[in-house]
Amino acid sequence: MASFSTHFFLLSLVFLMIFFFQLSSHQQLCRKDEYLALMQFKDSFVIERQASTSPKVNLWKSQGVDCCSWEGIWCDQDTSHVIGLDLSNSCLFGSINSSSSLFRLGHLQYLNLALNDFNFSKIPSAVGNLSRLTYLNLSGSFFSGQIPHEISKLFNLARLDLSFNLDYSNRGLLELKRPDLNSLAQNLTKLGWLDLSYVGINSPIPKALANMSSLTHLHFGQCGLLEKFPIDIFQLPKLQFLDLDNNWELSGSFPEFHSHSQLRVLDVRNTTFSGELPISIGMLSSLEYLDVSSCNLSGWVPPSIGNLTKLHVLNLPNNSFRGENAPLFSNLTQLTQINLRLNQFTFSEVPSSLASLNHLMKIDLSYNHITGNFPSWITNLTDLRQLGLGFNMLQGSLPSSIPRLKNLEALYVYFNNLSGIVEFDTFLELKSLNSLALSFNNFSLVIKTPTNKTIPKFKLLSLASCNLREIPDFLRNQSELNVLILASNNLHGQIPSWIFNMSASLWALCLSNNNFTSFEESFLVFPSTSLLYLDLSFNSLKGSLPIPPLSILLYLVSGNMFSGEIPPQFCNMTSLQLLDLSQNNLSGTMLQCFGNLSSMLVLNLEGNNFHGPIPETWESGNKLKEIKMGKNNLQGRLPRSLSNCKMLEFLDLGNNKIEDTFPYWLGALPEMRILILHSNRFHGTISIKVPEIDFLFPKLRIIDLSNNGFVGTLPMDLFARWNAMADLDEENATYLQVYNYHLMVNSFIIPFQFPYSMTITNKGEKLEYAKILEIFKAIDFSCNKFEGEIPELVGNLKGLQLLNLSNNILDGQIPSALGYLANLEALDLSQNKFTGRIPTQLTWLNFLEVFNVSHNYLTGPIPQGQQFDTFENSSFDGNLGLCGMPLSRKCDYYNSKSLPPPSSTSKGNEDFGLLAEFNWKLVLLGYGCGFLIGVVIGNIVFTRNCEWFMKTFRIRQPTRKRKGGERLKRSKE
Repeated sequence: MASFSTHFFLLSLVFLMIFFFQLSSHQQLCRKDEYLALMQFKDSFVIERQASTSPKVNLWKSQGVDCCSWEGIWCDQDTSHVIGLDLSNSCLFGSINSSSSLFRLGHLQYLNLALNDFNFSKIPSAVGNLSRLTYLNLSGSFFSGQIPHEISKLFNLARLDLSFNLDYSNRGLLELKRPDLNSLAQNLTKLGWLDLSYVGINSPIPKALANMSSLTHLHFGQCGLLEKFPIDIFQLPKLQFLDLDNNWELSGSFPEFHSHSQLRVLDVRNTTFSGELPISIGMLSSLEYLDVSSCNLSGWVPPSIGNLTKLHVLNLPNNSFRGENAPLFSNLTQLTQINLRLNQFTFSEVPSSLASLNHLMKIDLSYNHITGNFPSWITNLTDLRQLGLGFNMLQGSLPSSIPRLKNLEALYVYFNNLSGIVEFDTFLELKSLNSLALSFNNFSLVIKTPTNKTIPKFKLLSLASCNLREIPDFLRNQSELNVLILASNNLHGQIPSWIFNMSASLWALCLSNNNFTSFEESFLVFPSTSLLYLDLSFNSLKGSLPIPPLSILLYLVSGNMFSGEIPPQFCNMTSLQLLDLSQNNLSGTMLQCFGNLSSMLVLNLEGNNFHGPIPETWESGNKLKEIKMGKNNLQGRLPRSLSNCKMLEFLDLGNNKIEDTFPYWLGALPEMRILILHSNRFHGTISIKVPEIDFLFPKLRIIDLSNNGFVGTLPMDLFARWNAMADLDEENATYLQVYNYHLMVNSFIIPFQFPYSMTITNKGEKLEYAKILEIFKAIDFSCNKFEGEIPELVGNLKGLQLLNLSNNILDGQIPSALGYLANLEALDLSQNKFTGRIPTQLTWLNFLEVFNVSHNYLTGPIPQGQQFDTFENSSFDGNLGLCGMPLSRKCDYYNSKSLPPPSSTSKGNEDFGLLAEFNWKLVLLGYGCGFLIGVVIGNIVFTRNCEWFMKTFRIRQPTRKRKGGERLKRSKE
């Protein structure tokens, strides 16, 4: 038995050995040539090992000589050819070219080299040798240049990913021109997944893409796509992901969707898609992500959006959606994020249908017109991370149950009408809170220095207009703070030194509109090295002008009492974009380097005591959009190098002592919109020195040359070229804005907006426009020595709202063509030598609120009806030949053939303001810090008694209003 058992065991062993031998004969090792090719490929790179990543290729030697067993490689089971190579995120560094041993792996079907660093080398054309590829991923690997034509010959590709090849400034490195996108679409017909995010395509999307019926994923983020998106692509039967974000010149609209659509992700943010969301969007039953942020969409959000029960993210911000009733969101039980900010919703409450969505992590309804009380039910959404309700009209008080939001990281309720007393201790229960914006409500914030509570480490604190009387002491230990806004409180005394050192990462500090008088520690240079934005405007700070750190982008100290000269260290601030030193007591001459700071956009030095010449050198290529140097004592001529400021939109040099002729050469600046030269010593005629230039001041909207010494006739040739003044632009209700900068902190956008502002004088009435509507257009040539007639061409400037030609020596008849200025709201022709009748065509001016033809030689009946029924006697004084209402002289008994001279004559600047001297000031209480919120205060200073003032200057309301209110008043508000 033993021998039999032994014999049986040996026999079994032999059979097993034969079996394993036969089995091993079919499991060959990888081919030697491919083994060598892989080793050579590995050795051609430096392996930059990182702590968080274990490079795959470093394990190859320890895994034996069979490359088919190496990590990241797989082989064909029958032939042992390498058919798959995945070296993604393998710390490879170096170049790759067509001679690389990689391209000897001719049987490759799968190649993934994503997330390496190929050192800005080009994608080798030899990739076309890998004709069996079905999968190619070269994303995020620092490839650059033109995508080779050979890629379009990889006919078997089912997935192509060349996305996110970026430089260190996040700019795309790859281009798709030859082949273009059309070649790829026509040749790679098997593609199911195409990702070209950040590839420079810079062309329209070809219609051939709509024929690629296998497409499931289409990603074209930030590709520079142009023109209209082919609407048929939406109807591709298998399409699940459509990503078109950040193609700012791509237009399009949404189709009527069908129930068989498989779309799961639809992202068209930051495009110019327009129109409305179709009702049929509710048929996209698979949709999980919808983002149409920052498009040109409008209309109502369709109620059918409540049918998208699988939706996780709903982003509709920065469009023109409107509606009084919010859609019912209660069925969107999977929703984690809803963003409706920056629209025109007028909900009567925060939509209560959100109350049952327990998975919500982010709600942002900021920048709408939502009323009602702050919703108490919102504290039941305990998963909330971010709550944004700022810039609405919410009332009531913050609920005491806010500490229930244990996961809350950011709370933004700034700019509402919330009231009561808010205890800062309430927020200390929120251990995850790092961003808190309570600014500009009606409550008082009570901050007691806590002794036994841990204060969260904030990144953003916006506590403007919270009735604070001192800087909270707990801020000393806020070492992670990025943004601190304490504007418009009752803070006074000294600014403590520690506030500039409390956080090494402090980007923005705003202390404007307080009562600070000095700094605790006198220093020439602010100690902080990270500040990008510093606003100390509208305090009572004295002494020498402090120097901001070299990192500064925006430096605002207007409305203080700083004195002395501007330190020369400002010449080293190459990053400085906005410098506002206006309304101080600074003196000396201006730094010559201001024209050489290549990043500067805004230079505001008005309202100081500077003297001497304007800086002589303004270098080509500068980015200046606004230069304000008015209300100083500047002398000399305008430097001709100002013509190098090709981006300049606003130039204000008013109220100086500049002696020069009219700067016609500024007319070649293509973006010039506002030119203010009033109250200087300009002289001579206004004429075009270079007649072949047809584009003088093509965008000019406002020009003020008043109170100078110009002579000659009115510039007919210039009137003919001012095309922007001829446009009506009635629908454009936006404000002219010189600067729009945003800081992003934890998804919180801090807008730093700086609109243009100006002062225009009209018949002794000084108006400060804190913001200027795009549609506002004005000409003020008053108080000069212009002579001759008003050219008929003025009637072509149909966009004009203000025309002031008073206090000159103009004569002839008032042209009837002025009746074509349909938008005109103020017309002042007083103190001239006009003769004849007032044209009846002026009664066509339905929006005329201010009309003055006093002290001329006009005769005949005053036109009646429309706005003329609203004008007082003072509008016609000094014209003894006029008759009819509102004058007491009846035309039936009036002899107009024998007239005495007018009661006064025009003498240029000397007689300006003879009838009245008063100052109307619209004072903006600028909260600064990017939030332009103002209160308009009228301060009337009478130089004569009130009865005389009312009779002379009172203007009744016009009988006809513009729809939506009077635009002149809106632009002043």
